[in-house]
Amino acid sequence: MTNLIEGKVLGKQISHPREYAPEILVAVPRYLNREQYQIEEQDLPFVGVDAWHAYELGFLTQKGLPVAGVLKLVYSCDSECLVESKSLKLYLNSFNMGRYGANREQGITIVLETIKADLSKLLQTQIDLSFHTEYSKGITDFEGFELLEDLPEADEVSFEKYTEDESLLKATKQGASIEIKVSSNLLRSNCKITHQPDWGSAFIRIKSKHHIDKVSLLKYLVSIRDENHFHEEICEMLFKRLSDKFQPEMLMVACLYTRRGGIDICPVRANKKEYLPTQIIQSEILTSQAFRQ
Repeated sequence: MTNLIEGKVLGKQISHPREYAPEILVAVPRYLNREQYQIEEQDLPFVGVDAWHAYELGFLTQKGLPVAGVLKLVYSCDSECLVESKSLKLYLNSFNMGRYGANREQGITIVLETIKADLSKLLQTQIDLSFHTEYSKGITDFEGFELLEDLPEADEVSFEKYTEDESLLKATKQGASIEIKVSSNLLRSNCKITHQPDWGSAFIRIKSKHHIDKVSLLKYLVSIRDENHFHEEICEMLFKRLSDKFQPEMLMVACLYTRRGGIDICPVRANKKEYLPTQIIQSEILTSQAFRQ
């Protein structure tokens, strides 16, 4: 059942549609992955969004002038489904040779309204989206995060696990709560269907009475290297493992993946809304890119 849904277009040679094709969109139920990590659909342990950047959205005006930019779309992680990325790519490409609006502004409005209506219908949730022609200069959510692979110990320890192993997560001691903000550009996993590698950057903000061994956290992130999951699923797995292991007062996990097929996916999860990064969750702000984006 899982592969029938997720593999409708993934892993198959499909020509880009030359005309508007909303029927190509595929919705994947989130429960298909969540149940294996004991994440209850009716009592989610997190809040958050999936933020997508589509770098290749384009169309023509009625006079044939090409219009191109970056589509940023955001929707909540409490939606029952996510949109499968290749189907979204093919769908967005179906606008490329279509003619919309008497001018660029009018065309952008028509195309965004169409995309919003189609995705809202597909996912049965609110979709926020904006069209961007330039970055919001200097805006980022992730300043001041310590890069784990730059730890002095990183070159000295042995890395042996490349499939996810939560037992690698360790605390040095337990005491007064401390907060850490760490990141890694070594995030790598594989597509669930095609098993093609996906690269990204992980950002973790956590406050806990467990004083977390940062090297163990690096080892754990490396252990995801040969896992086969969608990007949103990796983010939720990370959140659940850290939550179960360290019972944090504060926890935020963001996974900003490298674009593939002209699209990147940036899922963000936190145990409280106020811990979510403030910029990436807003469709109207196109933040500066992380290293792996």
